[in-house]
Amino acid sequence: MNAAAHAALLAEYCLEVKEGRQVLVRGSTLAAPLLIELQRAVLARGAWPVLRPELPGQAEAFHAALREDVHLDALAPGARAEAEATDAFLSIQSPENTSALAGVDPARLARIARAAEPLQRIRMQRRWCVTIWPTPALAQQAGMGTVPYAAFLARALFLDRPDPVAAWRELGAFQAELAARLGAASEIRIEGEGTDLTLAVGGRTWINSDGRRNMPSGEVFTGPREDSAEGRIRFALASAPGVDVGEVSLTFRAGLVVEASAAGDQAYLDAALATDAGARRLGELGVGTNFGIDRATGSILLDEKIGGTVHLALGRSYPETGGVNESAAHWDLVCDLRAGGRLSADGATVLEDGRFV
Repeated sequence: MNAAAHAALLAEYCLEVKEGRQVLVRGSTLAAPLLIELQRAVLARGAWPVLRPELPGQAEAFHAALREDVHLDALAPGARAEAEATDAFLSIQSPENTSALAGVDPARLARIARAAEPLQRIRMQRRWCVTIWPTPALAQQAGMGTVPYAAFLARALFLDRPDPVAAWRELGAFQAELAARLGAASEIRIEGEGTDLTLAVGGRTWINSDGRRNMPSGEVFTGPREDSAEGRIRFALASAPGVDVGEVSLTFRAGLVVEASAAGDQAYLDAALATDAGARRLGELGVGTNFGIDRATGSILLDEKIGGTVHLALGRSYPETGGVNESAAHWDLVCDLRAGGRLSADGATVLEDGRFV
């Protein structure tokens, strides 16, 4: 994949790097071509790149060696200062092993997430973006060869277009119309196999996610009213780091998860819901619009954008939507409507069988 074109898209379009700003970039050493090109692009704009490359096996070794009485519920002394000094954050998903944390107790991961919540709040107030770089592990997880997977990612990122920035702006224009249509509605209903769920969205703001924060992107999303979810929904795609959760089914009453089952790792699902009081409520409802992503890959960054799907997130709301749910968790789960599903707004069909009406 063209690392220079990818870096230029991130620096120019996603982060809009300005002179004098500090940009913190995280990614594994497998993303070295993109890390180096990002350093070049940030420096060319008169800004300061701070690279945080992750070594192979580093995350697994960290969790194996940390001390529960010291590290699980605390932050490193300089972590807050670094976050506060940073103007833009970029995270590159580029794992050597997508199952590296499969053996870590989900309750421990939840404690670490709770401890890091102050840093997450700082990041949410700054410019931030998450992107992806092809690795053999990601290709294997998607059931693809490394070369076809890299080509698939280039299409998802619009890097196969003559002008990627223009292509993202074109999708952004379509999504602006979709957000306006959904923003006029008071109630959203999702119907499909094992699914009939209603959500109140009146007074909430729909956000046009046009690649500024996720690259690739392709969704519009909002924060449903926290006490409004009623009914049942089945998620065909429930990605979790290094864990096979399988299909997930949730039942909501007055906005709260009252029943939860996973075809795979039930313990992970239970631990996620027990993260804190807000983890059993919804923080996000999103509609995928990127038809360059046409298959499930096991990476939620991609799967939640699949054109013709919807996704819900358990946990933290995005404040710009008007959502007020607070949680250390934010777990996106995808409901595929491409084969016999329907999304309606105040009774009018918006999406049916994966196609916008």
